[in-house]
Order: sequence, then C-alpha cells, then structure tokens
Amino acid sequence: MKLAIASDLSGYPLAREIVKHLKENHPAIEVIDFGIESPDAPQPYFVQAPKVAKALQRGEAEKGILICGTGQGMAIVANKHKGVYACVVDDLFSGERSKIINNANVITMGGWITAPFLGTQIVDAWLSVAFTQKMEFKKDFLTNAFNKVVELEAEQFK
Repeated sequence: MKLAIASDLSGYPLAREIVKHLKENHPAIEVIDFGIESPDAPQPYFVQAPKVAKALQRGEAEKGILICGTGQGMAIVANKHKGVYACVVDDLFSGERSKIINNANVITMGGWITAPFLGTQIVDAWLSVAFTQKMEFKKDFLTNAFNKVVELEAEQFK
C-alpha cells in the first residue's frame, strides 16, 4: 500500500514522528512524504493538503495523512477534492471509526493537540480496520450511507 503524508509547520513534529513510525513498523507501506522538509521551509495547510489529495486522485496513493495545528484546515481543503474522504481524528476511537463508519481514506490530526505517541497509535488504529469492520450489523446501512455521500459528491463536483 502507498500512503501519502504532508504537514504544515504546526504539524511538522508530529508528521516526522509518524513517518518514522510507519517506516520502522509498517514495512509493507510505501510512504510518499510531501513534507514540509524542515521548519525553515514552511508551507501553509492550503498548499500541503492538495498534494496528498491529488496523489489519491491520480492513484499514486491509496491513503493519506495530513497534519496542521488542529487538523481542521487540512480536512476542509482535502475534502474539496473529489474522491477524498478526510476526517479529523484526535483519539483512538475517532481514528478507528473514521475508517469503519465513514470509509475515510485520509485522516487529519492537529500537531498542537496530539502527542506523537498518541498520533502513531491513532494511525495504527486507522490502518488496522476496514470499512464496516466491527459493525457488521450495520454494514448495509453504512454502505448505503457511503454510497449516498459518493452521489452527493458527483452532484457537487460536476
């Protein structure tokens, strides 16, 4: 699997820890790192988020992680791209459920909010589950709901 990641200056320390964690603990995942490359070369969230979103759209990555101060700006920008389903995640439960319930192919986090140790656990939780897993009793509902989101997206992104 290929996973794209990017951050702004506020998310830089957390992003570095997540990249390190992925490379050390998930050798089957190819990390495409869109930076920022250093605190001395900052880029704003509205520049960084499209890099990951467009990588997903082009099929260069299957999943993405975006990190800014709160995760919210990255999520807003990422969700402006067709085929990107980004959720802000601040804890293990929301990280896992973003995939199980919403079929999120991108998670966003806040470098001002999430400690690196927790951030790596959130990533692991998100990566460890599939859409509707652990909620098989609601599989039909969740699948239909996601399909409705895709229909809305098709209407909005003509």
